[in-house]
Amino acid sequence: MGSYYYLMASLPELKADGDMPFTYSEFLSCCESNVSDEEFEMLKNLTLSSTQGPLVKEWAEFYRALTGELNYQRSLNLGRTYTSTYEKDSAAAQVVASALSAKNPLEAERALLEYEFENLDLLVGPHMFDAYAVFGYAVKLRLLERLSSFEHDKGKAEFETLFDGIQQRIYSL
Repeated sequence: MGSYYYLMASLPELKADGDMPFTYSEFLSCCESNVSDEEFEMLKNLTLSSTQGPLVKEWAEFYRALTGELNYQRSLNLGRTYTSTYEKDSAAAQVVASALSAKNPLEAERALLEYEFENLDLLVGPHMFDAYAVFGYAVKLRLLERLSSFEHDKGKAEFETLFDGIQQRIYSL
């Protein structure tokens, strides 16, 4: 489709170590007149666990395997058995192990985000100006949106509140 050339060329580059250049809602506004009605509906309803749309099925398989590996390793770290089945991937296992050993949760999320971006780039491959590229971009934007929801100061304040509550309970015993 010819209009994808303009759309993809007009979008800012997304980087795993960068910020969101605009909101997902603003992205949808860019897409509305440039994609089919069916694709626009899929983009509007896109989540990180969606399975509908170009590239999205392949992404969902990768994301399910990555999530399975995360859950498996977290269970092992907690000394629990993990009974669910998932597709093992040695590269994902290595990335997850590295992320789980990070010094803080935000650093772990950034390591996972970088791995997810790399895999999206592989899935998009040579598709530069078609629906695969648009949906790959949309998933990347959703990933950045998720990461931007982690606020260091807010998280630290919440941790301190919870920790203070626990300390008060212990002292009252």
